[in-house]
Amino acid sequence: MRRAPRVKLAGTVLALVQLENGRQIHGRLHQLSFTGGLLHLDRPLDEAIKVEVMFHVGKCTVRSKAVMLFPMWATKGCLQPFEFTDLQDGDREKLQRDLQKFLDLCPVTTTSPEKAVEVASGSAE
Repeated sequence: MRRAPRVKLAGTVLALVQLENGRQIHGRLHQLSFTGGLLHLDRPLDEAIKVEVMFHVGKCTVRSKAVMLFPMWATKGCLQPFEFTDLQDGDREKLQRDLQKFLDLCPVTTTSPEKAVEVASGSAE
């Protein structure tokens, strides 16, 4: 199966992660695709826990349930991947459109969607 194109946001987009017990954790989006993303967090969350992620990128505000995947330690904190579990079709389409704007900034990625695109700003406008 081919991976969804990913945009590397380099921490320019703030994200809020809400745990099932209501606790909220702030992080920054490191990478994003329409199937999930990679968060930079101070401390890792347990693998397979269910959360709700919220963030704004381009013209799209995303609020979706997700499952956390295995974390990786980083220089400061950790990078933790997540996968959307209930992103609505309309929201997924909006997110795809906004991410495509980032991908269009770098034509090289249209021939190689496996590579992430460096983005200096969290806005696609």
